[in-house]
Amino acid sequence: MTKLLLLLMGGLKMGKLLTTGGTMLLSIGAYALIFGWRYAVGFVLLIFVHEMGHFLAARRRGLAVGAPTFIPFVGAWVELKDQPVDVETEAYIGLAGPVVGTLGALACYYIGRGTGSDLMLALAYAGFFINLFNLIPLSPFDGGRVTAVLSPRIWFLGVPVLVAMFLWRPSPILILVALLAAPQLLKAWRYDPQAPENRAYYTISAEMRLTYTLYYLGLVAFLAVMSHDLHGMLGSLRASGMGA
Repeated sequence: MTKLLLLLMGGLKMGKLLTTGGTMLLSIGAYALIFGWRYAVGFVLLIFVHEMGHFLAARRRGLAVGAPTFIPFVGAWVELKDQPVDVETEAYIGLAGPVVGTLGALACYYIGRGTGSDLMLALAYAGFFINLFNLIPLSPFDGGRVTAVLSPRIWFLGVPVLVAMFLWRPSPILILVALLAAPQLLKAWRYDPQAPENRAYYTISAEMRLTYTLYYLGLVAFLAVMSHDLHGMLGSLRASGMGA
């Protein structure tokens, strides 16, 4: 019986690895059809690094969490089997993804600058932009999880950002995000800070609230600058290539 249980447990673990690896390969194949396999591999690995930031942060806080699952052209997620017990834990896990993801993008950036690789610079730009996108202050984005330390009502500031992005570059993914955000906005609209359950979940010290706010704003500013500069750099490289 013990051997059978161990075998089943091993099979479950292998199943999780196959789910992550299989969906990663599926995403790589889908992206490769449009961008080529080298970019596709790097792009999916950057998403993986981002998700592992959430995974490791959740594990560090003692929460059970599933391995990343990928969906082509949508992204990836890790399943929190244990939910955060307070807003600080949620913000910690939410911020960890963009922080670790930014480190991955920085690695691509320095490799690209050191070797003159346009591919690595393109991946760095994608990494910076994706992590910046995820910091929109609107649930279910990571930015919504972080800014909840101030108040769930801060999520309404993310609405014009999402609308502006759709007007700039319409995408069905943004429509999907809007549908997912709608019930969260309704929750924020009905938010009562004096309700016992909200007082228990959202109570946080002023120092901790300021700390997360500064981390959030600093990361947003850094990612915005890097995305802007790399966009210009890559545009110049394309122009010089066309001229040649």
